[in-house]
Amino acid sequence: QVQLVESGGALVQPGGSLRLSCTASGSIFSIYSMGWYRQAPGKQRELVATFASAGITDYADSVRGRFTISRDNAKNTVYLQMNSLKPEDTAVYYCNAHNVRLGVPGRGGLYDFWGQGTQVTVSS
Repeated sequence: QVQLVESGGALVQPGGSLRLSCTASGSIFSIYSMGWYRQAPGKQRELVATFASAGITDYADSVRGRFTISRDNAKNTVYLQMNSLKPEDTAVYYCNAHNVRLGVPGRGGLYDFWGQGTQVTVSS
């Protein structure tokens, strides 16, 4: 009932910038937190940044000061502005919607959803 669609991944040179976008659609009543995770080849998926409804943000130490997460609640959209990109930022970036309340009668509870991922490659 809920789909997350990411965009913005690309090949970029070290020191460059990219902006990722993710929009959640479907039977959504509310979303507590939206965020970005990434997974590099041979590594576990890791948190990049999250943005909770109260405006609270959280960043991985490796990206703090270079990446900025923002959110448009009215559009159920989250953005990730990535500056000063490094080769070690290369990964598939996944969007996450956490603690989603569905706008479906009879479907209580909280759910998590993931996007399909978008590739970010930082290389010269």
